[in-house]
Amino acid sequence: MFDHVGIHVRDLDETKRFYEVVLAPLGIGLSAESDEYVEFGALSISRRTPPTPPIHFAFIAETCEQVDGFHRAGVEAGYRDNGAPGLREYAADYYAAFLLDPDGHNVEAVHRSEETRRGWSWLGRGQN
Repeated sequence: MFDHVGIHVRDLDETKRFYEVVLAPLGIGLSAESDEYVEFGALSISRRTPPTPPIHFAFIAETCEQVDGFHRAGVEAGYRDNGAPGLREYAADYYAAFLLDPDGHNVEAVHRSEETRRGWSWLGRGQN
């Protein structure tokens, strides 16, 4: 699976604030930074023009409450809602919420059941 994903943004400081706010409820904090980039775990964000066109990516939440916290933190901070927390039609155990970051990326937090996650052979790679 991926080692990391990188995006380019217009305003690194504002983007850093967004991810600090919304990822805190998921237990994901700032892991590295310089004047030109910040990293939150496997997400690498760089200041570059032009920015990456809007994409969608999802963070794993360990609980439905973390999904709720992700969404609540973003909305309370004034960021754009793109889908309230709830079950989705994709799968019976797909509990997710969506926010738009300052560059319009569709950022999701999703919780799946323990049974589903046990079937993901790629989850846990690189932990040996």
